Amino acid sequence: MNEWPLLLLALAILGSFAGFLAGLLGVGGALVMIPFLTYLLHHLDMSTDLAVKMAIATGMSTIVVTSLASTRAHHKAGSVRWDLFKGLTPGLVLGSVISSLWLFSIIKGTVLALLFGGFTAFSATQMLLDKKPKPSRHMPGAFGQSAVGSVIGLVSGLVGAGGAFISVPFMTWCNVPLRQAVGTSAALGFPIALVNALGYAASGWSAQDTPPHSFGFVWLPGFFTICVCTVFTAPMGARYAQRLPVVKLKRGFALLLYVLACTMFYRGLSAF
Repeated sequence: MNEWPLLLLALAILGSFAGFLAGLLGVGGALVMIPFLTYLLHHLDMSTDLAVKMAIATGMSTIVVTSLASTRAHHKAGSVRWDLFKGLTPGLVLGSVISSLWLFSIIKGTVLALLFGGFTAFSATQMLLDKKPKPSRHMPGAFGQSAVGSVIGLVSGLVGAGGAFISVPFMTWCNVPLRQAVGTSAALGFPIALVNALGYAASGWSAQDTPPHSFGFVWLPGFFTICVCTVFTAPMGARYAQRLPVVKLKRGFALLLYVLACTMFYRGLSAF
């Protein structure tokens, strides 16, 4: 029990930093949280396999809360395309259910660590390249949006991300204005996180050796502490986004993501 004060302090710092980054750059909260949560859980005498799964599930669950605040702000600014939200959501739900209830429980945590490392490195590269779409592309129809949504929900559930690193580039590739792509992706984060969080809780219900105060694969002390801190610091990051050189900060953040990707690759490979 003596380690709990330090553990909660570490979680509070992590949540504050992740929330500030999410508000400042619009992305990155979960990508930062999961490697550090894995480290903290591993030091609770938990196997790498279980620590990775619980870090992904806990990090994703916090998006349920933070996405609501973000969506409210984007909706007020008129930057949420609710027509695209309705078109993508059925697929998101389907992909998230398959991922969290089935694939997440049967794939080893070490493999998920490697998937997360690859996804993070891809996200960092995307951020550095910042490619612009061709003007002739446009969003697909209802079936195409459902198919894309399924992929976003499936991948998000396996790596614990809110889907913005897939949905924002896809929508901008289809010539949806960036501001609307970011706002719509924030709204999409809620169904992705909610369905996956419920799936993680159900699929991890009978898991062995989970720590006290866990709800399936979701570690409740981490969930509540991080949520409280991100709610306070995300608006602060959003305010500073108007004053700081965000383009340069994104390049620096991309380098941080490469380091975190290497960390997760190391954890995944060293456990084999």
